[in-house]
Amino acid sequence: MSNPQLVLIPTPGKDKAPLSKAQKEFNRLTSKIGELEDNLSLFRSAATKIQHRIYTEYEPLLNEFNQLRANLVRVFDRAYERPETTKVEKKKLVDLIVNLTYNLISEHGLDELKPIFDKYDTDGFDATDAEADQQVSEVMKEMVSSMYGIKFDENADISTQEKFMAYIEEQLQARQADDQREAEEKRAKKPKSAKQQEREAKKQLEERNITKAVRTLYMDLVKAFHPDREPDEAEKTRKTEIMQRVTKAYEKSDLLALLRLQLEFNRIDQQHLESLAETQLKYYNKILKQQADELSDELFGLQSQLSGMLGKPFMMVNSVLGLEFSFNNDIRELKKDIKATKKDVKDLSDPAILKAWLKSYKIRKADDTDMFFS
Repeated sequence: MSNPQLVLIPTPGKDKAPLSKAQKEFNRLTSKIGELEDNLSLFRSAATKIQHRIYTEYEPLLNEFNQLRANLVRVFDRAYERPETTKVEKKKLVDLIVNLTYNLISEHGLDELKPIFDKYDTDGFDATDAEADQQVSEVMKEMVSSMYGIKFDENADISTQEKFMAYIEEQLQARQADDQREAEEKRAKKPKSAKQQEREAKKQLEERNITKAVRTLYMDLVKAFHPDREPDEAEKTRKTEIMQRVTKAYEKSDLLALLRLQLEFNRIDQQHLESLAETQLKYYNKILKQQADELSDELFGLQSQLSGMLGKPFMMVNSVLGLEFSFNNDIRELKKDIKATKKDVKDLSDPAILKAWLKSYKIRKADDTDMFFS
């Protein structure tokens, strides 16, 4: 697919008047939209590629890593049962087993380890997990109540993260609707001043003119390329394809796409853009500004989605190069972890090596993390 045609008002020669403020703004906005479209295209392509690599590369490696960690659990479980294992060693082994199995079950779905967890934790996995969820829920409720002033109904079902977020959204939307209704009631009771009426009339006129600006371009293209009365089948097919592009641009109020089509099919030229009246440019610029803002929001949303999907800070995924570098680094680190864990499983299966290793092992504090428990 060819790159979209640049839509710019030509810079005048030395003997001509410079571009007006509105003309410069037009060029700035069309250039910005072109850049945003390019970035969106690159990020969509990168996102598709990353998603494919997650399924084909990352997840198989992660599964292999977790199975190796499950094997470590079994190594520790067997060591606990040995007659020569001391009380101190057993205490350390329990700490290792409980923390490692909890992570593997709760975060990675290795339910086959539940019997081992239940063997070393008197409450059992299900009760422990429910208690942990309850604690997290209470902390989140306090935080949300403090930030947004939301009061939680005792009977509200917020048993999962999805239900919790849905409840918050529902409460915020209800509050917004109430605030909007109150504001409308106040406005209805208060008579509008002459200035307010004038502003509203001006705004409505601008909106009509903006709609008219887009529709004028659209109707010109429709007149030129509507295929219904075209007798030649090949030309009819060509016009049908053009009209599909025209209709798509019009339905999205995509002014720049309509201008590109006008240029592509010689309905206008760059000199035509140069002769646009200032009032028409004003309406064009309003539409282009809105279009640029929408594309910026879309790009930010896609980058945020990638940030959440990969569990990376936004700054690490706000460029395609950074996104690919970060993901490739994750793959490298996971391969290193697999190699190290394979060695651990082999080495710690030797009772003598395990005993020596346990001497230096310290029972974890709540905020300690390492590869075993990640």
